[in-house]
Amino acid sequence: MTTATSKRAAGHEAANETEKEKWLRVYRKLVSIRLFEEQVNELYTRALMPGLAHLYSGEEAVAVGICETLRIDDYITSTHRGHGHCLAKGAAPDRMFAELLGKEAGYCRGKGGSMHIADPATGNLGANAIVGGSVGIATGAAFTAKHLGTDRVAVCFFGEGALGQGSLYEVMNLAQLWKLPVIYVCENNLYNEYTHYTETTAGTILGRAAAFGIEGASVDGQDVRAVYEVASRLVKRARAGGGPGFLQCDTYRYSGHHVGDINREYYRTKQEEQQWKSERDPIKLHSDWLLAQGHADAGTLEEISSEVRRQMEAAVKFAIAAPYPGVEQVDQDVYA
Repeated sequence: MTTATSKRAAGHEAANETEKEKWLRVYRKLVSIRLFEEQVNELYTRALMPGLAHLYSGEEAVAVGICETLRIDDYITSTHRGHGHCLAKGAAPDRMFAELLGKEAGYCRGKGGSMHIADPATGNLGANAIVGGSVGIATGAAFTAKHLGTDRVAVCFFGEGALGQGSLYEVMNLAQLWKLPVIYVCENNLYNEYTHYTETTAGTILGRAAAFGIEGASVDGQDVRAVYEVASRLVKRARAGGGPGFLQCDTYRYSGHHVGDINREYYRTKQEEQQWKSERDPIKLHSDWLLAQGHADAGTLEEISSEVRRQMEAAVKFAIAAPYPGVEQVDQDVYA
């Protein structure tokens, strides 16, 4: 067994981990992302965070389900709505908050902010503020993995709005021609900023993958176990040399396009939002399953949530107290 193949998954799954332990750990990750985003919104409303952030609340099952199939040394690229991806791949909340607040302790020493967090130690090649801006980066990482003879896989997260970017189709074409180990993950949360995707996207989403002969699949993005199952198959196939995959995850963002998008009734109804929250919430769906399987009781789940909440509050305090980078760093780590 090579060094690469012996490395554990991004979820740090132990070889002797039980199914119960695995899915409870998944529950903790789902809750962690949700509570992280709640703190981000709080920081914004308190005017402690410079700039805007794009919250991932409601979409947690996509990031967690997919990153659970990956190893630490596998690659991901993220989007402007990327906090969930970063956390699911292994980023620490305290350094994440520090980056959002522009502090030196952040992953990019406070210079990246919400939309440009990167953590090479966990295979996170970076979030990207440009719609579809990371598709070439992920495909390039997959090319490198194949060229060097490793069995690493790259996952490229993007929203359905990126389907209008020609660069996505250029790299998908090359990935299929060269049989690169990359998975294109389209998080279809229904809205391109303030416009329903059906008003901007002709044809079908999976039809785009089929046009290149790329194996594609569609999954309920609110069901973390379903995402995990389908992603596992595509990742295993890519790792074995089977070429790229395309995964459409149907999901929903609970908040506005960004934290300042508060009154959304001009492009979607409050009834629609409430229906997704009450009937399709990924945390509730997973907790209901855990309870039904006897993997946990209500007290256990509440204990996990309370512990995570305390961790997030401590992480925020760390970030607020952390120092800003010195003025002498203004021209460091700047490449363009």
